Amino acid sequence: MSYPGTIARLIASFLKLPGIGPKTAARLAFFVLKMPREEVATMARALVEARDKTVYCKLCGNYSEEELCIICRDRRRSCATICVVQEARDVLAMEKTREFKGLYHVLGGSISPLDGIGPDQLRIRELLDRLAVSKVQELILATNPNVEGEATALYLAKVIKPLGVRVTRIAHGLPVGADLEYADEVTLARALEGRREL
Repeated sequence: MSYPGTIARLIASFLKLPGIGPKTAARLAFFVLKMPREEVATMARALVEARDKTVYCKLCGNYSEEELCIICRDRRRSCATICVVQEARDVLAMEKTREFKGLYHVLGGSISPLDGIGPDQLRIRELLDRLAVSKVQELILATNPNVEGEATALYLAKVIKPLGVRVTRIAHGLPVGADLEYADEVTLARALEGRREL
């Protein structure tokens, strides 16, 4: 079925979003068409404003509206620990735990030779520069538990350990509420490796 040009263009716009297929794009488009015009205008302004005003923090690479993000400006945060994540959105995931009180460093991706991404394409030089001028005692590697994330963590550990900074890796394992019988071997192995004393 073909839609009028304006609806087709709206559906095509939603299709550009990650994880959105044709049916979901059409559903979103029709939902927007039923919204009051003021709400649509507010949403459109929010999209443009977020795109125009959001920058990357000069120090850590997190999303910000100023030169330094809200976390880097917070004097209550510990400067002794830096948590290294792949993407700026990972900072939000870590912050939701309300457990980490240190600072962050966003790499901007992970090492992936198949995609042509090596260490030079990531914010590793900036991390090393931070470590050279600060009194960081521990670097927590919180890259994704996949091949690229593991390769990135191993590379960083190799480069940073000689600097005398303690390098740790977040534990990976079973999610809360999971059944052992349904877990794969790699997940179970990680759960065993990350065990701790009670």
